[in-house]
Parts: sequence; structure tokens; C-alpha cells
Amino acid sequence: MRYSHVCLHGFGYELPPVELTSAALEERLAPLYERLKLPPGRLELMTGIKCRRLWHPGTRPSEGAVLAGKKALVQSGIPAAEIGCLLFTSVSRDMMEPATAAFVHRGLGLPESCQIFDISNACLGFLNGMITLANMIELGQVKSGLIVAAETAEHLLESTIAHMLADSILTRKTVKPLFASLTIGSGAVALVMSDRRFSDSGHKLVGGCCRAHTDHNDLCQGGQNAEQGTLMSTDSELLLEKGIETAHRCWQDFGHELGWEGSSIDCFFCHQVGRAHARLLFERLQLDEGKNFETLPLLGNVGSVSAPITMAMGLAEGRLLPGNRAAILGIGSGINSLMLGIEW
Repeated sequence: MRYSHVCLHGFGYELPPVELTSAALEERLAPLYERLKLPPGRLELMTGIKCRRLWHPGTRPSEGAVLAGKKALVQSGIPAAEIGCLLFTSVSRDMMEPATAAFVHRGLGLPESCQIFDISNACLGFLNGMITLANMIELGQVKSGLIVAAETAEHLLESTIAHMLADSILTRKTVKPLFASLTIGSGAVALVMSDRRFSDSGHKLVGGCCRAHTDHNDLCQGGQNAEQGTLMSTDSELLLEKGIETAHRCWQDFGHELGWEGSSIDCFFCHQVGRAHARLLFERLQLDEGKNFETLPLLGNVGSVSAPITMAMGLAEGRLLPGNRAAILGIGSGINSLMLGIEW
């Protein structure tokens, strides 16, 4: 897919107020660690995650999305009245019905003419939202739009900890599918995009590619039940292998579609799962890992928020300069891969 008229305006993001370190999380799991003779520090050593951020109890995804959305609108300089589409793209939702976008729309005071809906695709929802909005802009259906995401990891973390402590028959082997859930964090991010003919930021969305490898949709699955709350089961090792394999195919398509080589890209912003994931991804794609901007040690895996908030924070730190090229590299359970190219 290629775009001629789509540009990126302001990002906005919100970091939740509560910080939970991996060390503090392991302290809560001390009885399990002692029973299974697991060494303290294992979680940070395995993942590279020092801490993750959490909202105060009771915070809804829409609340985080509104906070980030307000910042993105201010940063963009585009009035709320000009927003023609709002996409909410998180795994987390306020409720089954109505769409969480309805609460964000109200919270931001967007116009009645603004089309709103939710998009869900595991950790790639925000990137899918960028493509969906870009298509609408390219077709002339809207002049500008807003994409938001806000993940709330609190229920998953608390349910996972409670399950790990309560299940007395867990072994070193059977506990492994639960450990990926301990890497999850909360956060919110938003982005305004527009038709360059309406408002040109100079930051162009060039295009992108996607790949689906759904033969492996069983490697990371989760949901809610009345007895155990929110739980996920993840085959981390096989998910890593098949995810990198899918990303490699997507990267080949990406290079062909945009005519870009890895050496011509100045900065990479990735969906972040763990230290081993990033290392193997850049090794397989034969890319310079020194060009990868990371937030993983401080935020953990923030689901659909992960890649865009990493780009937003990278921009805030001056990692992307006018004239630079950037690539957003995403891998999500399903398995899916989605990559976008941006000329800043």
C-alpha cells in the first residue's frame, strides 16, 4: 500500500501514575519462587523490563485515551471540530457495548459529524487504525482524523499473580505460559493524521505492508472468566520463532513496496515484547539494532500502545529529525505483522 496525501501531525501520550518494578512484582510472587526454586531477578533478566506503569484502580481505557487525545489535538494544531473520524484501537475496552470510541468522542468534545468506531487486532490495533484512517484520507472521505489507544493491564496482572499463587500444582514447566503476562504494562497514546492538501505537517506516511500467519493463532490466547478473572496463556518461545518468521516475510514485502533498504532508514520504532525479541528481530532482518529506539525497560509491553508510544517518546527526545526516514515494525498475536514507512 502506498499513500500520496497522508501526513502525521501531533502525537500525544499519557504515562500512568503508578510504577511497578519487576523486583516488586517478584516479591509478591515470593511463595511461588521459593516453592519452584526460581532465582529472584529472573523476570528482568529474561525480558529486560525493569518496570511497567499502571493506572489507579477503576481507570477506564477511555479515560486514558481522552488524556492522550487532548494532547495530540493540541500538538497538531487542528481544531477538534475538524476531526472527521475517531478510531479507538486497544485490546482493552470499557465494556462490550457501546464502542469505547463513543466515550472518547464525548470526552474530547468531537463533532457529531465525526465517524467513530473501535478496531481490535491484539497489539497491532493502532497500526491498523493508521492504515484505516490513511485509506479514508486518501479516498477523500475525511480531511483529518484521530487514532487513540489506552491499555489497562491491571486486571491481567492481578489475575495472573493470584492464579500463580493459588495453583499449588504449578511446575517450572506449566508456569511458563503465564510469565509473558507479567511483562504487560498500561499506557495511552494518540495521533492526529490529515490530508496534506488540508493541513501539511511535512511528515508523510509513505505506505506499508502486512502479513497474516494464522496457522499459529493458538500461541497467545486470553480472555475473562468469572472464577479466575483475566488470564492469558502464551507459548513465548514458539511465538517468538513464528513471529520473527512472519515479520521477515513482511519486511521483504515492505522493502519491495516502498523501495527502501534497511540502511536508508534512520530510526526504527517497534512493538516491544522482550530483549530477546528485539535482538532476534534485528538479526533476522539484518538491520542495525543501534537505530532501534526502545522504551521496553521502563514501560514493558504496552500492547497496542507499545509501538506508537515508543515513536512519540522518540520524537520528544529528538531521535527523528526533518528529512529522516522511520519505520514502525509491528508483530502481534494471531500471528500478524504490520510495517509502516514514514518520511519525517
